[in-house]
Amino acid sequence: MNDMSWKKLALPLTLLLGGCATQGGRTSLADTMARTRIVDISHPLTEKMPVYPGGTLMSAKLKGTVEKDGYYIRDFTVGEHTGTHVDAPAHFAAGAKTVDQLPVESLAGPAAVVDVSEKAAQNADYEVTVEDIEAWERHNGPLKPQHIVLIRTGWASRWPDEARYGNADASGVLHFPGVSMAASQLLNTRQVRGIGIDTLSTDPGPSKTFEQHRHFLSGGGYHIENLADLSALPADGAYVVVQPVAVQGGSGSPARVLAFIPQ
Repeated sequence: MNDMSWKKLALPLTLLLGGCATQGGRTSLADTMARTRIVDISHPLTEKMPVYPGGTLMSAKLKGTVEKDGYYIRDFTVGEHTGTHVDAPAHFAAGAKTVDQLPVESLAGPAAVVDVSEKAAQNADYEVTVEDIEAWERHNGPLKPQHIVLIRTGWASRWPDEARYGNADASGVLHFPGVSMAASQLLNTRQVRGIGIDTLSTDPGPSKTFEQHRHFLSGGGYHIENLADLSALPADGAYVVVQPVAVQGGSGSPARVLAFIPQ
């Protein structure tokens, strides 16, 4: 990442830190907010949304209403891997960190948005390649350990249509884009904090072995799956904050994911 890119990151970074030092003194939080756009790149949890086969749909039960009880309240049940969610290393690596054990500093970082939407439009089973990652680096500089890599396939446009999003064929095999093992190995070598994608899984739809999951999670990184539309994010220069619920011992958790984009 070049010096200008890091300067662009200063605004969303200082937004989180409450202001920054400048030549003339301090930039107020209000001034920083005024120059920063915040985009929600996660889907809301609903009772009707696509889930990976075998996953748990959200269900909600009304417990009280304002009219009857003076307050509105519900109980809800949801799977650890329902909706926009984080896969902790423990999801596929025995003895690895659970979602509540992820270091908080790893849940925020500069976003590297790798756009393969045109390729995915031509091939539903497209797998992000080493060349895709290296092309991003040629334009934006080398990936750093602080980066969170977000894969834009364009699949979010199919949400919440379960049939189109899962894209199963007549045999029940899913077809959606994912990350190749070679690209996963490169990202592991770069020691990036996490990989996010706007599909049901970082492994391509037809995968039955989840090799990419096993590889990347065993290296200590995490996944973010079912991201919402990433088209508002620049390839470089946004800052992402990932907010999973700290479920003790959790293999993962639904998450709110926010992107801070300097204007």
